[in-house]
Amino acid sequence: MSVPFPSTADQRLQQAIAWLTPLKDRHGLQLDTLQPASSDASFRRYFRLQAADRSLILMDAPPATEDCGPFLHVTQLLAPTGIHVPDIIAVDREHGFMLLSDLGQDNFYHALQAPMEQQALDQLYRNTLLTLVKMQQADITGLPPYDEARLLEELQVFPEWYVQRYRQIELSDKEKTMLTVTFNELAKANVQSATVLVHRDFHSPNLMMPLPGQSEPGVIDYQDALAGPITYDIASLVMDARHTWPEEQQLDWAIRYWQAAVEAGLDVPADFAVFHQQYEWMSLQRNLRILGVFARLSLRDGKHHYLDHMPRLLQYVHQVASRYQTFSGLLRLLNRLEGRQTILGMTV
Repeated sequence: MSVPFPSTADQRLQQAIAWLTPLKDRHGLQLDTLQPASSDASFRRYFRLQAADRSLILMDAPPATEDCGPFLHVTQLLAPTGIHVPDIIAVDREHGFMLLSDLGQDNFYHALQAPMEQQALDQLYRNTLLTLVKMQQADITGLPPYDEARLLEELQVFPEWYVQRYRQIELSDKEKTMLTVTFNELAKANVQSATVLVHRDFHSPNLMMPLPGQSEPGVIDYQDALAGPITYDIASLVMDARHTWPEEQQLDWAIRYWQAAVEAGLDVPADFAVFHQQYEWMSLQRNLRILGVFARLSLRDGKHHYLDHMPRLLQYVHQVASRYQTFSGLLRLLNRLEGRQTILGMTV
């Protein structure tokens, strides 16, 4: 058996092949079809291979940097909800290998690169909102809390990596105080929502196009799930870090989600206007953090393609910060970072 990539210098892959070999006959694995499927912002890698009557996914999660435990645990929490998550076929937790069912090759992000008729787009996302509501009814036993302290901690990547290292701007004492006050108010408000299972990256790269016979998407990359605010994942979906959605589209999907959540008995405000502010504030929290994370991925890890998404993130941040007086200081800082001037209340 020979694998067409990469060289034998890839010791992790050679270990994975050695692990798969005894499973070959039981699952009809065709090891010579092993090919890269994808990677992500972590150290995990994914490979696709053919089996007797289907394709499967090999997850490579090096134990020194990744732990398979959370993926296994969250899969067990999600499976009873009826949403489409991978079946776990075999596991070697000690060495960080998993064999999973394949949810397909096309995620939403790839599908959205080509024009899609509005009717098809609406149907795709309305079905995705149903998946989100199901996911938020999952058991949250054993999930770490996404609490105020963690939200505050995560926001620190914004001043450190986005402002100081990426923009190379030193904050004044007044600006540092403003950020501290703003972050505290933002995090305190965001934990007032009901607590549910939070995927944390419920957006186009982690949503797989429905397989034949299915109407709802597959959901992947949920191993970092937490027990946290119900507003987080809808904010992630409608203000997608990888795809720009105009505010009119954001509102349409958010209202439909809110209606479905109410019908499902989820604990969301009875007034959509209240919920609208809640998920917008959560989106600000999330997008400020992602600005810092993407800057770090570029500067520290050499993954410069993440910078392509900065303008979109800034657009979302400005959308929310400009709407609420609470964030006027943050908006002034953003304008300074981007070289904008504010004259008589107008940004030029």
